[in-house]
Amino acid sequence: MATIPRPKSTEAFVTGADVVVESLIRHGVEVIFAYPGGASMPLHQSLTRASDRLRTILPRHEQGGGFAAQGYARTTGRPGVCMATSGPGALNLVTAIADARMDSVPLIALTGQVGTSVIGTDAFQETPIVEVCRGITKHHYLVTDPGDIARVMREAFHIATTGRPGPVLVDLPKNIQVAQVVPDYDAPMNLPGYHPEARRPQPEQIAQVAAAIRRAKRPVIYAGGGVIAGNASDELRELVRKTGIPVTMTLMGLGAFPADHPLCLDMLGMHGSVYANYAVDEADLLLAIGVRFDDRVTGKVADFAQHGFIVHIDIDPSEINKNKLVHVPIVADVEDALHALNKIVEPPAAGLEAWYEQIAGWKQADPFAFDTGYPGILAQEAIAALSRLSADRNTIVTVGVGQHQMWAAQFFKFREPRTWVSSSGLGTMGFGLPAAMGAKVAHPDALVVDIDGDGSILMNIQELATCTCENIPVKVLLLNNQHLGMVVQWEDRFFKGNRAHTYLGPVDHPEASGRGDGISPESRYPDFVAIARGFGWQAETISAKADLEPALQRLIDAPGPALLDVQVPYQEHVLPMIPSGMTVRDLIKR
Repeated sequence: MATIPRPKSTEAFVTGADVVVESLIRHGVEVIFAYPGGASMPLHQSLTRASDRLRTILPRHEQGGGFAAQGYARTTGRPGVCMATSGPGALNLVTAIADARMDSVPLIALTGQVGTSVIGTDAFQETPIVEVCRGITKHHYLVTDPGDIARVMREAFHIATTGRPGPVLVDLPKNIQVAQVVPDYDAPMNLPGYHPEARRPQPEQIAQVAAAIRRAKRPVIYAGGGVIAGNASDELRELVRKTGIPVTMTLMGLGAFPADHPLCLDMLGMHGSVYANYAVDEADLLLAIGVRFDDRVTGKVADFAQHGFIVHIDIDPSEINKNKLVHVPIVADVEDALHALNKIVEPPAAGLEAWYEQIAGWKQADPFAFDTGYPGILAQEAIAALSRLSADRNTIVTVGVGQHQMWAAQFFKFREPRTWVSSSGLGTMGFGLPAAMGAKVAHPDALVVDIDGDGSILMNIQELATCTCENIPVKVLLLNNQHLGMVVQWEDRFFKGNRAHTYLGPVDHPEASGRGDGISPESRYPDFVAIARGFGWQAETISAKADLEPALQRLIDAPGPALLDVQVPYQEHVLPMIPSGMTVRDLIKR
């Protein structure tokens, strides 16, 4: 272990904790979501001394803090920062770290650790958090020399924000935090082998892509989260303007291209549009930009876009040919690649009128739709109404995970990047509320709405307190069906409707065993309105169709945090649906 230096004079020395906090400020951090404990107390003491330069928000659970940091990062493109103490505190960040890794989110996770002299002795609240997180971080550090702190923090921000973004963990033993050190904030980084700046598009490959576009008759652009992470939405839109190629997006890519554009095919994949899935299946050229050919998009990967010439542009070389073999692999920054392509690209020589006509037929035959004659309120109807009512606002939508997430992706019209915040790769329930919190902190003038489900919101419902106490006026549209809706849908489709612990109400209710045919208002549990009001929120519940738009308007106009509990049926399914591991030929429409 490193010897802690003892200062000869106190004038030039500061604590290790002060170096961490100053490093955050020097890297432009405006807010940190941090929950204190014994092993991180010195860091929190330092944060109080910097409160005029760095806002500290106290979440009510470390996982909530981690997801709030993600909401901040996903909507700004800047790294989010969260912090926890050692042991259980650090472990409560693990899910948020894994989530950030899956969705390529720049996240700095700071953890307190027991002193270096007792590491490995099973000291109180000790866990080897670096070892726990080794497979889910982009990089990780256990700092054992206080003189390394400034360099480590500089490297952490560099790694998290360059190349393919991702989470970096910095574990800080308590004695390192209190040690006296003379910091060198300009210490050179030591990252042998890490050269993200070298990934530039090759001119000959860009020329190949331009030639493929020129001869295409049925081209499709398949755009993913990499377009948004790479700040390439404007270049994508310019490519479409120059070529007229239709665009479909992944769940992560929503907002990269305007949903109301005539050439938008909406989302593809398991719960994507019929027309997007048909178009990709029939395409003779597929431009895959900032995507990873995820299984929820491809289904049976061997049959995905099997008739097309495939170009794959991505900044991460490990994604090239990992899931799908492609004809032109381009490892490059997406914005750079599209900028180079836009300089030379020409529209398809034969024109695309026949292709447009085919797509228009698919759109007319199978649009996203719901039963407008249903006497109550359907979740899809509530989301579509929110989309209409907020269309003229700067609106950011976060979601939990489940049916409501897919319906939000289908029925809310996203027009700009970084306005849709979804746990897409890991699919983490409890994500929506704290993510909305972070997004609202980053964008105080925006309308930030968490579209959530009753199962998902319960997993981090304690963050209602954070929103009240920290003056973060987020809105929650709660689509309450008393069930784990997506699992229920799979039970109905693949397990003969047998309910296996997916009803969220009382265990003695008939629906607990699948015998009930509906949930009456008086048996709905818990009472989310009472809970929200108990946390200081404005809250109301509705079930009648006529009440929907007025209640949504009250939600939007509320000056503080507000929740609207909308009672919806649990029997509704998210359609269309391509069953897992199957193909577009197995697509379920009803």
